[in-house]
Amino acid sequence: MIKQSIKFLVCICAICILSTSCKDDKKANIAPTEISFQKEGELQLYKAKTDSIIKTLNIEIADTEYDRETGLMYRSSMEDTNAMLFIFPDEEPRGFYMKNTQFALDIIYIGANKTIVTIARNAKPMDETTVLSHKPAMYVLEVNAGLADAWQLKEGDSIAYTK
Repeated sequence: MIKQSIKFLVCICAICILSTSCKDDKKANIAPTEISFQKEGELQLYKAKTDSIIKTLNIEIADTEYDRETGLMYRSSMEDTNAMLFIFPDEEPRGFYMKNTQFALDIIYIGANKTIVTIARNAKPMDETTVLSHKPAMYVLEVNAGLADAWQLKEGDSIAYTK
């Protein structure tokens, strides 16, 4: 009797698995509304050797788990004077990817001492490949692709920001 019950349960499970995996996935393809930039502070980039200001940017801050996970997803563009600053509670190696991000970015990893430790140039839109920092980072700055080169940013340059 127990063997028959087990066989019956296995058959029911198999039928359920096969029937759900063979169905057409007809979920509605609902695109989120365009998210607009919200200025939450300003950030200055400084040259390491001269301590001169390279650029001042308007920043949107991602300092909650949800904001850090969402980042710049579902946005079609960002002005060159804007950036997103991710703030983490600790310094450790970081990895970002471009899932649902529709435009290319330079991803700038910054240590707890606010100096640039890694610059990942031209991260591809919609790419799920992880872009890693080479050293531990506590902050990550995302700017439009090509700006790190245009501003001649280097590892060792630094940031300061105000909310």
